[in-house]
Amino acid sequence: MKKLSLLLILTSYFSILFCQNINLDNIEIPIVMDERSDRLITHKGYTVSYNYDWKIPNWVAYELTDIEVQGDVPRYDKFKPDPMVPQNVSAHTNDYKHSGYDRGHMAPAADMKWDEQAMRESFYLSNICPQNPNLNGGVWKDLEEQVRDLASQKGSIFVICGPIVTDTSTTLGENKVVVPQAFFKVLLQEEDGNIHTIGFVYENVSGRKPMSTYAMTVDEVEAITNIDFFPSLPNRVENKTESEVDFTKWTLF
Repeated sequence: MKKLSLLLILTSYFSILFCQNINLDNIEIPIVMDERSDRLITHKGYTVSYNYDWKIPNWVAYELTDIEVQGDVPRYDKFKPDPMVPQNVSAHTNDYKHSGYDRGHMAPAADMKWDEQAMRESFYLSNICPQNPNLNGGVWKDLEEQVRDLASQKGSIFVICGPIVTDTSTTLGENKVVVPQAFFKVLLQEEDGNIHTIGFVYENVSGRKPMSTYAMTVDEVEAITNIDFFPSLPNRVENKTESEVDFTKWTLF
C-alpha cells in the first residue's frame, strides 16, 4: 500500500512538472483538417484563418490577459474590408444591409480595448460573420463577458472561435457571404501547472438556455468543425484535456 501511495505521489508530481514545462507560445493556433480555403492573417490583437469562398473566417484566435481586459480604448464601430484580403474575395458592408443579420464579431471589440490598432482591426470584415441579432446580443455576448471575467481571474485565457458551415448554409449580399449554421468557441487555461479546456457550440438562431447546455469537450467541437485545436500540446496532455471538461475549473456557470 505504501509503495502504491508513493507511486501515485510521484506520478502526480511528474505530471505537474511535465505540464509546467509546456510552451504555450501560439498555443491558440489550430489546424484546419480539410481542404477548405485557409488564408492565415495576423493582426495585432488576433490571428484569423480567412476563407476566400465563404467570405468569413474559418476561425479567429487570440490570447486575452488580465491586463488587456482593463483597457479603456473607446469602441471604433467602423466596419471595413480587411486590407490583407483581396477585394474580389472579401465581404463588404453592403452585403449585410437589410439582411436581418448582425455583423457579429468573432474576436469581440470589447476584448481589444487595450490598444487602438487592435480595436480598429477588430472591425475588419475578416473577423465578422452574419449572426442572428438575438444570439449576438444575448447568450453569445454573455459568453464573451464571462471570458473577460475569466481572464481577469486567471491572468490569461486562450480563445478560438468561429463559424460552423454546412451544406445547407445560405448566403447573403452581392458577394455571397455564407451564413453559418452555428458558432463555436474553445477556451484553454493553465492553472497550477495543469491545462484545462472547454468548448461551446451555439446555433445561429434566437433563444436562451443555461450556458452549461452549450458546453462540451474540445474533442466534440473538433468532430463538428474538422479543426484540430491546440495541436502543439504534447499528445498525452492534449488527449486528456480535450476529452473531458472539469466544470469546477471554469467559473462560467
